[in-house]
Parts: sequence; structure tokens; C-alpha cells
Amino acid sequence: MFEGEQFAFIGPGVMAEAMLHGLLDRASVNPDSLTASGPRPERLRELAERYGIGTTTDNRAATSAATVVVMSVKPQSLPAVLEGLRGGIPAGALVLSIVAGARLSDLTGKLAHAAAVRAMPNTPAQIGQGITVWTATDAVSPAQREIARQVLESMGKQIFAADEDELDMATALSGTGPAYAFLFMEAMVDAGVHLGFSRRIAEELVVQTLKGAVAYYETSPSHMARLRNQVTSPAGTTAAALYYLEKAGFRPAISRAIWAAYERSVQLGRGQKRAPVGPD
Repeated sequence: MFEGEQFAFIGPGVMAEAMLHGLLDRASVNPDSLTASGPRPERLRELAERYGIGTTTDNRAATSAATVVVMSVKPQSLPAVLEGLRGGIPAGALVLSIVAGARLSDLTGKLAHAAAVRAMPNTPAQIGQGITVWTATDAVSPAQREIARQVLESMGKQIFAADEDELDMATALSGTGPAYAFLFMEAMVDAGVHLGFSRRIAEELVVQTLKGAVAYYETSPSHMARLRNQVTSPAGTTAAALYYLEKAGFRPAISRAIWAAYERSVQLGRGQKRAPVGPD
């Protein structure tokens, strides 16, 4: 699938490791084709021991022979990293960035390299169950687009977006989405403990309920609102619970939270390191 490709990961964090794992486990990439670069030797040793890949603390050395350069640093670290790599990306290489908020124009301009893909994966990519929204510059060849697609599919599903603005939307909806799900699960578990269940049993009930609900939705032709109505009997327990959630502003709170994440993604793209503080 990736015969002859050499991958350089600039930034050996959690999502970089998810991509490494996906390439090795689900795309059968040879560890000799993978190099990770970062400032922390202990983290690099950990990845080298776990996956048998090459490592270095020199970003330019990592990219010198790469055909695919994955930018996976923290947003606040990106400007310095781009400055250090400017002019050092091989002419025929593809740059694939998973840095939140980093726009293609910034990547290509600061690297002096035109072929770039911007992608937003999410944390379930670590087990091959993620979803990634991505887009590409016009300089990315059809062959490079196929490489990008296959790399991203090694972590789960992928969706191509023609409009780069959709990447900020995806950051807020699917990129940040697992955190919303975990918070909802945590709140349900705490409620179960308040009712009198042990935490272990409450967690089992909540996890299997949500897993089952998603699986049921995926096999049903019905809209999710119709499925919700199926379990909402008149004057019943579900109706009472849903009434309280609606009264408490559950939907507007979710909508506002996702909008806040979207705005923060846009701010990161403009170079704003800190989010505004204070009330809305």
C-alpha cells in the first residue's frame, strides 16, 4: 500500500502515536519507514521501544528523506517548528498536518512548500474507530491524495472537504466530540451512584447503554428523533427525564459548547494563543 514511502512525524504526541499504530497494525507499514522527531528523548525512546521506529530530536534530519511529513505538534509550538523546517521539506513530499486551527496558507507559506493536507482526526483513532475530516491544496497530486486517504483510513473513517472552513467545524464537532461524550457518560455514572448503584455497576450500565444505542441507530432506517420517541411513553419516566433536560437548556448548552469550540479553532488559526476569558 505504501511501498517506497518514508514517513516523518514531527511531534510524537498521542495523535501521532495513533497514526503510527494505525500504519503499523492496519496498513502493514514497515517500522523502518517511520521516523518520529521531538524534543523529549524519553518520549522518543518510549516510541522506539514500543514500535521499533526511528527517532531523532532533529526535525530537519527527520524530514530529509521523507515522502510524507506529518505535522503533529501542539498549536502553540507550530510557528517555531515551521520556521525551523522552512525550505527543508523535500520537493516531492506531502505535508499532512493534524494541528488544530493551522490553516493551509500558513503551512505552505511558512514551510515554502505547496503540497499540503490539513486533517482533523479524533481520539478514537487510537483504536481504529476515529473519523477524520481533511482537505488539500491544489498542489497535492492525485497520487498524494490517495496516500493521504489511506493514511487517514488506517485510523478509521475519513471525509474529504472541499472547503477548508469545514475543518474548523469538524474540530468543534468530531475532533472535540469525544470529550462531550465522556462528560455525558461521567454525569450519568455519577447520577447512578447518587441513586445507589456501585460505581462499577453504574459504569457498566452507562457504557453498554450508549454502545447499544449507537449500534441500534446504525442498524435502523429511522431518524434519531424517531428512535427517541419510541422509548418516550406518554407521562412515562423517559418523558419526565427529557422534559427536565429540555427545561434545563440541554440542547442550547450543547450547541453553545460546540460553537465555542469552533470559535476557538478559528482563533488558533489566527495565531491567538489564549482563549478569551469571562462571561459570554
